[in-house]
Amino acid sequence: MQTNIADAFRNTAAGEAAERILRNCVHCGFCLATCPTYQLLGNELDSPRGRIYLMKQVLEGATPTAKTQLHLDRCLTCRNCETTCPSGVEYGKLLDIGRHIVEKKVGRGAAETAARAALKTGLGTPLLFNTALKLGQGARGLMPDFLKSRIPAAEAAGNWPAAHHARHMLVLQGCVQPGLKPNINAATARVLDRIGISLFAEDAAGCCGALAHHLNDADAGLAAARRNIDAWLPHLDAGAETIVMTASGCGVMVKDYGWLLRTDPVYAEKAARISAATRDISEILVAERTALASLSTLHSPLSAKKIAYHPPCTLQHGQKLTGGVEALLTDAGFDLTPVAEKHLCCGSAGTYSILQPEIASQLKARKLGHLQAGTPEMIVTANIGCLTHLQSGTTIPVRHWVELLDDALAAH
Repeated sequence: MQTNIADAFRNTAAGEAAERILRNCVHCGFCLATCPTYQLLGNELDSPRGRIYLMKQVLEGATPTAKTQLHLDRCLTCRNCETTCPSGVEYGKLLDIGRHIVEKKVGRGAAETAARAALKTGLGTPLLFNTALKLGQGARGLMPDFLKSRIPAAEAAGNWPAAHHARHMLVLQGCVQPGLKPNINAATARVLDRIGISLFAEDAAGCCGALAHHLNDADAGLAAARRNIDAWLPHLDAGAETIVMTASGCGVMVKDYGWLLRTDPVYAEKAARISAATRDISEILVAERTALASLSTLHSPLSAKKIAYHPPCTLQHGQKLTGGVEALLTDAGFDLTPVAEKHLCCGSAGTYSILQPEIASQLKARKLGHLQAGTPEMIVTANIGCLTHLQSGTTIPVRHWVELLDDALAAH
């Protein structure tokens, strides 16, 4: 794609990156077939190719409008188009650049600005979120069904093994996951403990920064990244092997720290080191599969054996991790049902389900139709956003896959 980047962006890190990405696009349109919003809306401007044209125009000096912003906002950032693209266009990075520029030029109304600020603060501050969650859970029995489905019942975390192994790893607790589903990280700690690895969290680390980053508050997102880098580096220096991610949405963000802070003279090298040390829990357990070899003969009487697996976009497209979770669950004796359109987004996408509820609801219904087609006893996934979004639309239990692995080990 030929480009003529405007002087305002030329010789800037964002402008140079955008120009390189734009020039890789050959207009082929393969991305349209796998774009969730194009599938639903049928509007080329709600496809990756159409949004690329919009961003190219802005980068070449055109004045963006509220309509430009709307089409960029409608993108789920699922990055399915990156998996499909034969030319390797890094659409997600380009979208971050384009959204940031358009946000500055177009702005938002007072109500929308306030709503986005509330989401960043409310979801990104565990104390605020957990307080509100507990109040909601306390009144859950009095709520109508449509509200009750959005507030999960309180759950216990279960035991977190004390650190006693020579091998040890860090885990990001996350913002909403410890309140909504505290057993996920505890189950991860128990699974790793059984294969000789102690898991611990650093309290000084907080939100990964994805919430602010995808709401176009780049400064807040980078501030969160720097805080986490400062919290984690001493532990890596002291021998921690890896930073474990149990929410794939957080994982893809932390793995991007090196890119996001590439021009920071103080943090560029540190960020690259953190990104290189970050692993999804599925990567770790696949690498430790020999230690889990006993699972291949496991036939324990668990409450659910027939399951449907939803691979989050942040895992399969963002981190390019496929097949690992399925292999681990199959080893554990679970029967995975066939699921059509596994590549398509469920509609959660961080705060997308709140800001774009109509599109998110349609995608959820479509995804649940495929997941439930094989009559599973349970649905499993690898990201807290997908988990809560899907659970709000079905009575079939939805859990994190590592919890099932923990159950299988405990029953063995």
